Amino acid sequence: MKKFILFIISLSVIILSLIYSSKGISIPHFGDKIFLYIRLPRTFLAFFIGAGLTLCGAIYQMIFRNPLATPYTLGIAQGASFGAVLGILLSLNNFFFIFSGVVWFSFLGALFTLLLIFFIVYLKKSFSPYVLLLSGVAVSFFFSALILFLEYLSDFTRGFQIIRWLMGSLGTVGYKDVLLIFIFLFPISIFLYFLSDHIFIMTLGDELASNRGLNVKRIRMAIFVITSLLIGSFVAVCGPIGFVGLIVPHIVRIIFGNNLRKNFFTLILFGGTFLLLCDIFARNIIFPAEIPIGVVTSLLGGPFFLWVLFSFKGANKL
Repeated sequence: MKKFILFIISLSVIILSLIYSSKGISIPHFGDKIFLYIRLPRTFLAFFIGAGLTLCGAIYQMIFRNPLATPYTLGIAQGASFGAVLGILLSLNNFFFIFSGVVWFSFLGALFTLLLIFFIVYLKKSFSPYVLLLSGVAVSFFFSALILFLEYLSDFTRGFQIIRWLMGSLGTVGYKDVLLIFIFLFPISIFLYFLSDHIFIMTLGDELASNRGLNVKRIRMAIFVITSLLIGSFVAVCGPIGFVGLIVPHIVRIIFGNNLRKNFFTLILFGGTFLLLCDIFARNIIFPAEIPIGVVTSLLGGPFFLWVLFSFKGANKL
């Protein structure tokens, strides 16, 4: 019954996103270019991004056995952001294979970060969740510092573009961004669904999971690689949008329980609906201006982060 109610709410929010504007409710004409090329793709994009971030957040919290883990914990988003900032600074606005140079640089930054973390893990000769987590945090700080350095080197125009991009945006025209996200999200979601039982066993500890016949190192590596590619695609298209992967998995866990396989599509629905609601708020509350979506999610995420910190005993181990 709870999941049916969530489905009805999700469907209602999707419809609301399509028909609601600052002028109120307006039923769009399907031949309207604003509806077809702005509202519809933006709704799809917000839903897909919210769903993907939520899935990654839930899985990260399970494999790292840490309620404060998020999709951005391992530094992939910071690496992708560094690539995008470098692209903006170099004025790479020309399109290559339908995507701008900034998008390509962002995705390359995510791939480079992935290789860098693997190199650190290789030197450490350990692929434990703690080594992976600490490596990601270190890389995250490194790229954050580089981003600040590039901002310092930029002129006023480039500096404004960089700051605006780092706040995140779901603004899109046409379906190329939606298609890119879908190409990553759909197969990766299926792969993660079939791994969901293994992920749940891994929450019990590496030793117990190994005794159950799981190759823990290989599974963790596979999850890390594919989720990193997914997060890299999100950041390349929309910039960093924080806290969705922290907030929604906890709400789903409280309402629906902790079974990843049973809640897999619930996480998708809840995550997509959550970011859609944030987007509706962001683009209408101070019309004609628009609040960057990353600002809205961070305003919600900060207090929620503190609630998780003080509510979960596992957080005392941080």
